[in-house]
Amino acid sequence: MTEITVNSTLCGFVHKIRGKMKGSKIIVDIETPCEKIKKFSHMEIPMMETMDIKDNYVTDRAKEAQCSSNCLVPCAILNLCKLESGFVAKSLAKKAGSIEIVFDEV
Repeated sequence: MTEITVNSTLCGFVHKIRGKMKGSKIIVDIETPCEKIKKFSHMEIPMMETMDIKDNYVTDRAKEAQCSSNCLVPCAILNLCKLESGFVAKSLAKKAGSIEIVFDEV
């Protein structure tokens, strides 16, 4: 099982994403205070439908829920899928610890 916390400081929400590979699908559940994210807070994601950045299961669900284009949750879900399916080593993610966006000059 993989667990990811998304701290969306721009919108003020913290999301807890959990997922586990089961056969050819990744089962993902999200604890979130965001009404848009709640619309797709449980997914059975076909592993092979996460490979393309434009046409994939996760971004399709985010689009249907009318998520903002800068929402970090779909990206976090895709990272979770890569970890669960073995396309990214869990040891590498654990070593990195986090991914961040820093607004140096605005």
